[in-house]
Amino acid sequence: MINLAKKDIEHIFGKFIIIAMGVGMLFGVVLIMIGVYRGMIFDAEVLLDDINADLWIVQQNTLGPFAESSRVHEDLKSIIGSVQGIDKSEAITFQNIQLPKKNKKIRVLAIGYDPYGQINPINKKRLIEGRCLRTDHYEMVVSKKTGFKLHDKIKLGRHNYEVVGITKGSVSSGGDPVAYISLKDAQELQFLYSNKEIQNDRARGIISKNPHMANAIIATVKPGYSVGKIAKKIRIWQHKSVYTNKEEKSILARNVIQRASKQIGMFTAILILVATIIIALIIYTMTLEKIKEISIMKLIGVPNFTIIKMIFQESILLGFLAFIFGNIFAHLIYAKFPKRVLLELPDAWMLFLIVTAASIIASLAGIRKVIKADPSTAIGG
Repeated sequence: MINLAKKDIEHIFGKFIIIAMGVGMLFGVVLIMIGVYRGMIFDAEVLLDDINADLWIVQQNTLGPFAESSRVHEDLKSIIGSVQGIDKSEAITFQNIQLPKKNKKIRVLAIGYDPYGQINPINKKRLIEGRCLRTDHYEMVVSKKTGFKLHDKIKLGRHNYEVVGITKGSVSSGGDPVAYISLKDAQELQFLYSNKEIQNDRARGIISKNPHMANAIIATVKPGYSVGKIAKKIRIWQHKSVYTNKEEKSILARNVIQRASKQIGMFTAILILVATIIIALIIYTMTLEKIKEISIMKLIGVPNFTIIKMIFQESILLGFLAFIFGNIFAHLIYAKFPKRVLLELPDAWMLFLIVTAASIIASLAGIRKVIKADPSTAIGG
């Protein structure tokens, strides 16, 4: 038996392919939007995995440095270090800064840590050039994404910093590149006022604030000890908020990227809806263009089922080709996005199911027109 869908598509093959490519670009954007969400989740965990701390001790009644402002005294690390079951503890700071480069500014997350301390937040596997920090002042390790080279000089605050190391893949929870500086330099940038401001504060009777602060104390726990029990002990006796590594990841997912993920979800749903409507309009238009031929087929006794099958097959094939072109389009451009985009196979299969369902729904418009077609129109009735 003649395949009507095949014959019809052969007749308008070029037009059919161009339409599939256009719809495919929409599905490609859908796939990229899902990839952006996956990238956000991945980026949110990169920094936590690199630091690899069991406990995060932060200001009481705060969610920690990734979700809101937190300040604790630097010397708290010694108190935490003396708690039974704690292996290592260090003070750490986080601040967003702008690194000057030629005529532009590069936004980075600057992490301050003690180069002589027990915990090094730099993942050695990500260090592709140079070395980690070795001194308390004027050295910096930056991400390759910033575009800086080894031994470049960067003016920051009152001083020039030398780039001594380059990392690859080090990003903040928001996808910004990461820079590492010493804890003392970070404290000067974040907590120390300028001389003139200190002078003005003294004239007002305001005592200068202590610059020996940090945004969090990170700690690792010895094998055999319960992380949860130690966290509870620190909360009670030190009056601080304490989070495990798992809880900190949950905070990032729930409080930092949740709103962005909802927005991405809304855009994705709208794009899928638009693509479904476009496929429906295309199938409906294609049906209208051959309504006289359909009427003739009905007149000579071709059953409705055969004609409906043709419309259904065309819709499914259009959706399938659009899915293929969408995948090609997504894989061609995803690397050009400024933030991480992760295209994963399970997401592609999920999109395939969505496209199939959308194609079936879209075919209903054409099928309805076929059922209503009057055979008498074939002879001008």
